[in-house]
Amino acid sequence: MSFRPLFPSRLPGLLFQSAAGGACASVLLLAGCVNPINPLGKFDPTPKVSSVPPPKPAERFAWGISTASYQYEDPAVKPGNPDFFSTDWDVLVARKKAPPRGNALYSWTRFEKDLEALAKIRPTHYRFSIEWARVEPQPGVYNEAAIRGYVAMARRLKALGIEPVVCLWHFTFPGWLYDKENPGRSNWMHPLVRERWKAYVDKMVRAMGPEVKLYAPQNEPNGQITTAYIVAQWPPAMTLAIGHYWEAIDASTGMFRDAAAIVRRLNPKAKIVSVEALPWWQRAPLDPGGLIYNTMIHGNTDHLDRIYDVCDILGINYYYSQAPGPISLLAGPSMRGKKFSMMGWRIDPKGLTKEILRVATRYGKPMMITENGIATSNDAKREWYMRNHIAAVGDAIRQGADVRGYFAWSLADNYEWHYGFKATFGLATMDPATKTRVLKPSARKFSEIIRSHPTVASVMQITPQKSFAPDARH
Repeated sequence: MSFRPLFPSRLPGLLFQSAAGGACASVLLLAGCVNPINPLGKFDPTPKVSSVPPPKPAERFAWGISTASYQYEDPAVKPGNPDFFSTDWDVLVARKKAPPRGNALYSWTRFEKDLEALAKIRPTHYRFSIEWARVEPQPGVYNEAAIRGYVAMARRLKALGIEPVVCLWHFTFPGWLYDKENPGRSNWMHPLVRERWKAYVDKMVRAMGPEVKLYAPQNEPNGQITTAYIVAQWPPAMTLAIGHYWEAIDASTGMFRDAAAIVRRLNPKAKIVSVEALPWWQRAPLDPGGLIYNTMIHGNTDHLDRIYDVCDILGINYYYSQAPGPISLLAGPSMRGKKFSMMGWRIDPKGLTKEILRVATRYGKPMMITENGIATSNDAKREWYMRNHIAAVGDAIRQGADVRGYFAWSLADNYEWHYGFKATFGLATMDPATKTRVLKPSARKFSEIIRSHPTVASVMQITPQKSFAPDARH
């Protein structure tokens, strides 16, 4: 998932849908009762553009699957090895503030297993991320074998007829950018981060060459920043650090723009894709002054407002909708039933249509759904969820939105950050003995949709599915 944090991607609603989230909700409730002024400032709903591009019915529709390095890859090296690396998330795990990852899905040493599954599903696109720490285990010291490994991934995908979408940062920073003595100077705010980021991006884009046509500089920076500096669940785990929040927004947007400029200079034909966590928020009755609602809207827009102009395509990671008030935030994780995922996220395909139209009118750019999926042990529910959200995309296109692709999260059940391996989003499972990705029926259904709906116009013809076969699980 990408994190599906406050924003999904795969921590998707983590922000407020966890024990720590409950504490944060209490803080927000108190703040709302005492002072209805939003600490992040008033939200400006004014559109950034004057026109919206119309859909292109004849264009080929991108059908993709999204993954992430830390959630899929095994380390492949051990402490003491010159190529050993660690990330800021490993610091969190070492402090027992997050579940251990182990070898995840072995996608570094056994990437052919991912390729075998992809060859059966036949998506047109596949998004994977590069682990910055693996490429640069120490400041200025590069692992050339790792760089060649990522280049080989892109080439092997293209050999299968699958377009690689390369994400340059997916939540994790090299461990050497984490300052244990001064967490507020870690990651986005580390003195070395921008200089080393530009060198890393330059090196990877040069190595990838002209073959890679789609780059996502960052995955859900909006969700990561909110969870790191408001809710204290992600490194550097700070609570309501408003000043650091805005510092991180400034730093991340500057680094995004740096990456976009480097890609355009080295590969002028490549396209820049933003990937933001964008749930659909509604106003809740018990939200004094709209404090919580406006905070969530800030989370959706503060980063994207500053980088949309350098993007060719705006990526929407969507998992759920919510009316964010004290009751819904506290009750969310316990919600169960047809309309909720196993994490308590409310299933709302119509919310996706609304969010697409909001993004279209605010930013006036072509869009893709860069992540969408559900954690459930009932695969019939996954099929239902997926089809209804794809139908919601078609509905948005019929209403005039320029949407050019849909990416499922994710290829296989994987490590989901604070949820460990309990949150099952995959279209497949992994056989622990052979590492083979065993496709679920939902993978075959997705493959059928891909084959029968190759164009934007054909996506508009997809109809919702009314129900699914229930079971006693989630």
